[in-house]
Amino acid sequence: MTLMLSLGRLAIIVGMVAGLTWGWGAPAWANPVDQAQIDEATQLWQTSAHAFNEINCSSCHESKETKEFVAQPGIESCQTCHEQDVDTFLLGQHGIRMLEGQTPLTPAMARLPMQPDAMNRQMTCNSCHDVHSVNTVQAAVDSCLSCHSDNHSLNYGNSRHAELFAADRDLPRPSASSVSCATCHLPRHQTGSGDNAVTLVNHNNTYTLLPRDRMVKDVCMNCHGMEYSYNSIFDDDLVEANFDAPPTLAMETFELVRDFESRRTDQGDG
Repeated sequence: MTLMLSLGRLAIIVGMVAGLTWGWGAPAWANPVDQAQIDEATQLWQTSAHAFNEINCSSCHESKETKEFVAQPGIESCQTCHEQDVDTFLLGQHGIRMLEGQTPLTPAMARLPMQPDAMNRQMTCNSCHDVHSVNTVQAAVDSCLSCHSDNHSLNYGNSRHAELFAADRDLPRPSASSVSCATCHLPRHQTGSGDNAVTLVNHNNTYTLLPRDRMVKDVCMNCHGMEYSYNSIFDDDLVEANFDAPPTLAMETFELVRDFESRRTDQGDG
């Protein structure tokens, strides 16, 4: 089985080189073909989830209609297989401009502080997911910090969440127990059950931002209690510090609930 997979991948690589050299004509990013770029792309792809699922070079780089080589596949290519991921991406701040037929968002358009060398980067699938390695560990934190330079983002490394994520750095993908930027801002949810269970990622990066209660319900309470979660998410200083300590805020709502419950119990309603 291993030999068959290896032979299959070798055939795909040979096919890609042949396509670049003869069949697909000269790609826009390499004319003549840049062998170093092909070697790098092939090396990244070989250990990717795409390779293990038999998604080869032509799956993305060959036009379904004309069979011609496509040097830089667009978001439509990703959508062919990742429909839910792309559909939710287009609903968030990262993708909404593309949904409206405009040019992709760039960090230069953002109100939050961004990294100076990332200002002209266009927000597409490839901005976070390296197109060839498809590294979800990198996409979960490193990609975010390559653009975002606000205090909340920069303080992530000081948090307990970051410690949990660091333990997963060597895994093929982040585990359910780690907490990355994506854990809170691109929450996972499961559909189906048993052998038919599928975990999906909501790529709408604004979904859990407002109202804040939504992040409590969909994310925080997967690990923390309700009171701890509310006292954390509504503490602006703690949010800016990226939750580097337990909450000190004590929302009055919970005290009112406890008083009410105490009176109800004393009256014999419990």
